[in-house]
Amino acid sequence: MASRSRAALGEIIRQQRELAELSMRQFADLAGISNPYLSQIERGLRAPSQQVLEGIAKALSLSADALYEQAGMAPPGSEPVINPVLEAIAVDPRLSARQRKALAEIYESFVASSPSSKRNSH
Repeated sequence: MASRSRAALGEIIRQQRELAELSMRQFADLAGISNPYLSQIERGLRAPSQQVLEGIAKALSLSADALYEQAGMAPPGSEPVINPVLEAIAVDPRLSARQRKALAEIYESFVASSPSSKRNSH
């Protein structure tokens, strides 16, 4: 798991714990992990295993997939959806990283709002 992904996931876990008004110690006990390990996860220093994430999610009354989704990550084992247009944008050497991101976002917004995608989703 990339450090940015770990940090995003850790931040989501910390926010959810705070929303539940649980201290780090209380939450670690509920999740079945040590307080120092939870601290490392929340700070993005360690990536939780799938089993640990399941315990964390259960303590938050969420699913592990919901935590991944909130952090903008695909759950482990999920098949990424391959879109040839987005793939072409991602590898075009003529575009900067910023341009690739903007173009991909524009493309996805057009696809999401197109009449054919609305028909297919019902």
